[in-house]
Amino acid sequence: MNDLDATLAALADPTRRKVVDLLRDGPRRAGDLAATAEMSPPAMSRHLRVLRANGLVEVESGEDDARLRLYRLRPERFVALQGWLDQVQAFWSEQLGAFKAHTERTRGPERR
Repeated sequence: MNDLDATLAALADPTRRKVVDLLRDGPRRAGDLAATAEMSPPAMSRHLRVLRANGLVEVESGEDDARLRLYRLRPERFVALQGWLDQVQAFWSEQLGAFKAHTERTRGPERR
């Protein structure tokens, strides 16, 4: 599985997308994420493990307390995903532009 496939597979789950949305506001503890998502800490840990394994989030230790673990987004995979989406969008924009040009060439004079 390539990186894009792994990213899409990880984001296929709505709970993991919610975690990504929550982390857009900044780093958070797993317990805070679990409480906000209304799920058990072990269930949240499983989702965070998938996101970490696929390079979408990373963990940082707190400055004052090494036991404090904050999760935050890693931009690299999201940049790659956006690049792929931009390519798909460019394809469809080109196709729609070609269709518009074709209809304008083949359409007769407008009648009013």
